[in-house]
Amino acid sequence: MNADELLLVGQTSKKDLNIEKIKNYVSRIKKDALEDDIVITDTLLENLTIIKDDKLTLAALLFFAKTPQKYRQAFCIKAVSFFGNSIGGDFYRNSRDIVGTIPDMFEKGMDFLKSNLYQVQNGQNFNSEGELEISESALEEVLQNALVHRDYSKNASIKIMIFDNRVEIVSPGSLPNSLTVESIKLGNAVVRNNLLATYCYKTMRYRGFGSGIVRSIEKQSNIEFINDAAGEQFIVKIPRLSTDI
Repeated sequence: MNADELLLVGQTSKKDLNIEKIKNYVSRIKKDALEDDIVITDTLLENLTIIKDDKLTLAALLFFAKTPQKYRQAFCIKAVSFFGNSIGGDFYRNSRDIVGTIPDMFEKGMDFLKSNLYQVQNGQNFNSEGELEISESALEEVLQNALVHRDYSKNASIKIMIFDNRVEIVSPGSLPNSLTVESIKLGNAVVRNNLLATYCYKTMRYRGFGSGIVRSIEKQSNIEFINDAAGEQFIVKIPRLSTDI
């Protein structure tokens, strides 16, 4: 496990935990257990690496806390839909600070993307809702990877930026160890945050870093990955359809 995700978050206590989220997680592990019958004890919380010395681990804060950003304000998503194609523009269509647990931010982040991208007919009948101009499955894979595998030693937010000609999702931290863009395209992976990945696997549409990148390419062949080692960030760029559709 990554030492960062196991760090104890100062000033936290069991009072910060959302017990219903924990019961839901335990019921997914013990498939025959009903949430109402699950008793949350200190021993259970310690065995799940949720608390230690009566404090929340960082991973637990990000998954089971009532208000994670109360203690880690930067661990959120900054989402902006710009006019034009430059981050230096003075105007934007929509802007949102997305907060909550990782599953909460994933759902809200996908909602922002879907609300600010076009729905296109793409051969469907007139009464259909259409399809998102960028593969929804590819966006899901990329956003999950950003939330689960970002570098949590960096006090920075994930960024979703929608421009007229592209979408960019930027996560703090470049690829770990010897990974390269070409190697992750082949499905090679080093999981940066093992505990977070475990939590995600039980509660989200998550299968793992390597396979997620491969699936995103299969769904959206023009996706671009940039490992910005100097800027200590990982960037995903996806071209949009023409704005005059």
